[in-house]
Amino acid sequence: MWPRSGWAPWAPGGRWPARCSARDSPANDLPQPVVVHLHGGHTPADSDGYPIDLVLPTSGAAPADHAMPVMADMADMADMVRDVATGERAYTYPMNQRAATLWYHDHRMGHTGLNVWRGLAGFHLVHDDESDALPLPRGERDIPLMIVDRSFAADGSFRYPVSAGGVADAYMNGVLGDVILVNGAPWPVARTDPARYRLRLLNASNARRYRLELDPQPPGGSALVQIGSDGGLLDRPVGHDALEIAPGERFDVVVDFSRYRPGTKVRLVNRLGSGGTAEVMRFDVTGRDRGDDSAIPGRLSAGAVRLTPQRAVATRTFSFRQRRDGTWTINDLAYRPGRALARPKLGTVEIWRFVTDFHHPVHLHLDPFQVLSRNGREPGPYDSGWKDTVDVRPSEAVEVLTRFTDYQGAFLLHCHNLEHEDMAMMADFITT
Repeated sequence: MWPRSGWAPWAPGGRWPARCSARDSPANDLPQPVVVHLHGGHTPADSDGYPIDLVLPTSGAAPADHAMPVMADMADMADMVRDVATGERAYTYPMNQRAATLWYHDHRMGHTGLNVWRGLAGFHLVHDDESDALPLPRGERDIPLMIVDRSFAADGSFRYPVSAGGVADAYMNGVLGDVILVNGAPWPVARTDPARYRLRLLNASNARRYRLELDPQPPGGSALVQIGSDGGLLDRPVGHDALEIAPGERFDVVVDFSRYRPGTKVRLVNRLGSGGTAEVMRFDVTGRDRGDDSAIPGRLSAGAVRLTPQRAVATRTFSFRQRRDGTWTINDLAYRPGRALARPKLGTVEIWRFVTDFHHPVHLHLDPFQVLSRNGREPGPYDSGWKDTVDVRPSEAVEVLTRFTDYQGAFLLHCHNLEHEDMAMMADFITT
């Protein structure tokens, strides 16, 4: 595991008020360069975590080659850098956005999968007056849960296919582990009161998707009441028996453990897993009744903005596919820093259409979006609210409405299967 100075990997993380600028200057005491990205943050370009804006180790050691040049058309990118700092870099997060469950992670070109696997990730929770005024569970009953899969070597260290970034051909579809960790602990057990709890679910796995479900289900079903998505509160709560969550996605849900009899052991399971990856964690419901004044309002967010296709000034298509040489590409192009596939104007709305040949969780930097359609039909059951990551399934076309606000510069569009990202399934877009 790679802990960082001032950052505890997989810890619940900090809570930040909206409209209050945050400034973070983590020191890099690691042996390798890193890049910090605030996933879901509405962030200026110079603090967004551009993949070659390196923070070198405090020792001043020069960066090792980027891993992506193993691809044939990237041989001249091995030592490419843009804005390099030694020891630490100041990242500014204005927090001019809604309350939401964000997270940070490494974003170094060609090394994101390896570095996140080693633990360079954590929560960054944003709150605002609107969310604070709601009677939702809070305090010790507001629990961030970072879910990852990992493999371990005999000595207890993390096992990853390579030690210097990139992945071997056998892992072209992404690296999967055989142990599920929640906040860094394997298959943990939490004791709960018979009360409502807010669970902030984050899939921080490199490549694994989950279908999360409580077992047993409570009487009446709809065990997971979704109140928020990547970009904050939904307009209204949505009940689910299960949730499908792709890498990078977040779902805020409320679970009412008073619907279970005291002594019930409630398993959070993964219906897409088998063996150890089918189990996530367990909640043991106690008889300890300390009262519960929380509630789930029928209306969660009064000021939610609804984008409409009529506002779109352009429609763009981005094809996420694998070339015959094995390279994961967007519009048949492997990633090259500085080459923009789109130049949207600030203050405008566009329709972006994502087309895939494989499962690709597509992540968009700068601003969240709203899912407009899947294969020309209505959005799916997990597409509600503002999103920054959408799970695009094989041979599917997903249209999203996105706006571009506040900040000029180069931002990123990429697959959040981290091995696909490291193998060049990423592109710049430049706001003007």
